[in-house]
Order: sequence, then structure tokens, then C-alpha cells
Amino acid sequence: MVADIGAGTGMLAELFLENGNAVVAIEPNDDMRAACEQLATAWPGLTVKKATAENTVLADASVDFISVGRAWHWVDRERAVREFRRILRPAGWVVLASNRRSQDESAEAEAYEKILMRFGRDYRETHQQIRRMAEVAPLFAEGAVVRQEVSGEQVQTLDEFLGQTQSFSATPKPGDEGYMGMQVALEDFFARFEHDGLLHTGTICSVMACQGNGRSGS
Repeated sequence: MVADIGAGTGMLAELFLENGNAVVAIEPNDDMRAACEQLATAWPGLTVKKATAENTVLADASVDFISVGRAWHWVDRERAVREFRRILRPAGWVVLASNRRSQDESAEAEAYEKILMRFGRDYRETHQQIRRMAEVAPLFAEGAVVRQEVSGEQVQTLDEFLGQTQSFSATPKPGDEGYMGMQVALEDFFARFEHDGLLHTGTICSVMACQGNGRSGS
């Protein structure tokens, strides 16, 4: 049994479902949860709940595996860890995963970062919070801790690139100040770095798995 915390539209949950796991998706945002509920129509093993990391409404010791994909920066860390301990079965695992752009010194990476820094709302703060996944490890120090980084490449069309950037929490929404300026900057960026209509971007998937003992407490 997997509890996917901050499940969003269900992209991470679907990987577990394809693996044969039963999944309960925890998502407080109404629009994202609605998309996840659509996914549930195709996957009988998926249950979707309106709840938060700090109050999942799940029973004590009811899940074997807790996953958090790119949502850790949204939660109250101490309250969430107490909740994770409560719902986790003995020797269960908490796994935090984040897929991000490679932060090298290439002209492409620097140009994209400048766009996010210029137009992103609270981007610097959010950017730092995403890197704080390791803060959870000492809170599950009684069990094993496994860290892994996997390099990869993402290939996107212009529409896919714009859509992905628009999904970031720091990105201005349509009608917000800076929205149109950012769209123009992103289109110029794509035209500068694309090859045959596709943008090739290096990525790093960071995964940290912590084994708990299912007890409550901070």
C-alpha cells in the first residue's frame, strides 16, 4: 500500500499502479485532485483523498510506503514527519523524489535560470526548499537511508517546454504580472537552443529513501 503525498495529477502514483501497487493519493488542490480522480477511473487500485501531508486522514499503521514527489517544499516538515510515522507500518519506507534540470555551467542552463529568477514568483525561496529533501533523513535515523541520483535527458517540443515551465509553482499564471513577458522569454530561449524543433535538456532525478519504524512522535 502506497500513500502518494501531494499527488497532484497522479503522475508518480501511476508508476506505482503500473507496478501493481494499491495507491492512495493525497492531494489538497481541487483542480489537481480532479485530474487525479480521472486517472482513478482507469485504475481500480487508486483511491484519491482531499487531505494534506500534515493530516492525511489515513488510519494508523496503514501504509507500507510513503512517496513525495516534488512536494516536500510545500509541507510543514515536523508535522508531516509525525503524520508519516503515524500512518507508516513497521519497517516501512518514506521516499522523496525530485526530477530537476542539470545545474551545469552551460549557456543553456544559465539562460533558463535567468528567466526563472527574473519572472518567477518567490523562485529563489522555492528553489532552495526543493533542495532541502535531505532534512527528512535525520528524522528517520533509526532505519536505513538510501540516496541515489540518476542522470538523464528530457526532449521536448515548444508546447511541452512551455507547459512544463507553466506547471512550476513559482511561474506566473495567465493574467498575472510578468506572465506574457515570461512566455516571450521562453519562446526566445527555445528558438536559441532547439535542434530540429526539439529542446534537449540534461536532468537529474534525486531519490532519498528513509526507513522508519512506524511509531508516532517527532
